[in-house]
Amino acid sequence: MYALIAMCLALALLVVLLHLKVRLGRSMVISSIALAVLLCVTPSMFWQEIVHEWHNKPLGQTTGYLFVTLTALIVLVNALGIAMKEAGVSARLAEALHGLFRSRRLALAGMPIMMGMLPTPGGIMLSAPMVRDLGDHIGVSRARLAAINFWFRHQWETIWPLFPTVPLLQSMLGISAFTLISHNAILWLLGTLGGVCCLLLSGIPPRDPKKQPNTRLLDNLRNFAHAFWPIVLAATVYAVLNLPPAVGLLVAVVIFLVLHKIRLSRWPAIFISAFQGDFVLLVLGALLFKVNLEAGGAIADVVQFLTDINVSKHVLIFFLPMLVAFLTGVTMPTVAMTFPFLIPFIGTGDQAKMGLEVLAFSGLICGLLTTPVHLCLALSAGYFDVPLGRIILKVLGPIVFVAIAGVTMAIVLA
Repeated sequence: MYALIAMCLALALLVVLLHLKVRLGRSMVISSIALAVLLCVTPSMFWQEIVHEWHNKPLGQTTGYLFVTLTALIVLVNALGIAMKEAGVSARLAEALHGLFRSRRLALAGMPIMMGMLPTPGGIMLSAPMVRDLGDHIGVSRARLAAINFWFRHQWETIWPLFPTVPLLQSMLGISAFTLISHNAILWLLGTLGGVCCLLLSGIPPRDPKKQPNTRLLDNLRNFAHAFWPIVLAATVYAVLNLPPAVGLLVAVVIFLVLHKIRLSRWPAIFISAFQGDFVLLVLGALLFKVNLEAGGAIADVVQFLTDINVSKHVLIFFLPMLVAFLTGVTMPTVAMTFPFLIPFIGTGDQAKMGLEVLAFSGLICGLLTTPVHLCLALSAGYFDVPLGRIILKVLGPIVFVAIAGVTMAIVLA
């Protein structure tokens, strides 16, 4: 019980600090330190956890690796955005997207949906510049743009096999990939529908005839390719060579600078301008929060508390993944921590009650996409320069669609 109270207090402190206009990165670090104090995580315990994960986790899941690669990714995304502006590519991109998609709503949702197929931490920043530039071009509020980019970026998480959660859950339940994906598809379908209804059907200004694209198809394709190929390159390097997206993006930025003949003397200024200290603190704070939870044994304590008080089966199946996802802001650890406790209810193999699995996953998504400690949500707030609360309020509507999908599947397949 105490661990749950401690985590809630740390999250409450984060909300208070943001309300007091403390910058997001600093707020995250302060809240993480407060959590360590509340959970009595000493520097020695913290270090032991770092050493433990270094020896027992893949390199890509260690805190130090994530800090370096995520920070590099953010800096390089900013550098690419600055380079695009200097080369005049950004100004042409919005018109190109508008001309290619025709539908402004499809254009806004299309970028994060496409980049959402790249399952990398912080990958939301890959589509953010395009969504922001196009949204500013047609006059959409920054809060709605942040919500659109954030929501549609995560719609593949329930079914896309490149997300490690999917094969992990498949192996835990002993079911085929088709069984898992075909049942979880309802979450993808209702989540996308909810995003369309709540984020795209309103808040989009009427068409401005003066801003209608009048370029030819080939011109639109050329302008789009100029802006999109660096991201394609980063995604290809990640998928084919299994290297961090930051590596591919660095190569792409350098090639971009060379192709567009930006003077070598300008390069240092571009990279220096791209470095923002608060973003670094933001990544650090989110990772510290996760490590303190693990070092303090908080997740195990919360799980034990909920099972001890005999919570109703269906409430537990939905609420436990939701709570852990809300407290941690990460998907795969949530599955690893909670589903072992849920498997006795869900079953395995041919006996698996897939309606209950969908209910559990819907709870996970509801927690994951509404928590302030979700790194992508925090990055969106910083990049689009809007309060976290405004983004969360805008995704509550689509969240209801996801919850309804989970509950419906639990009832229909009971």
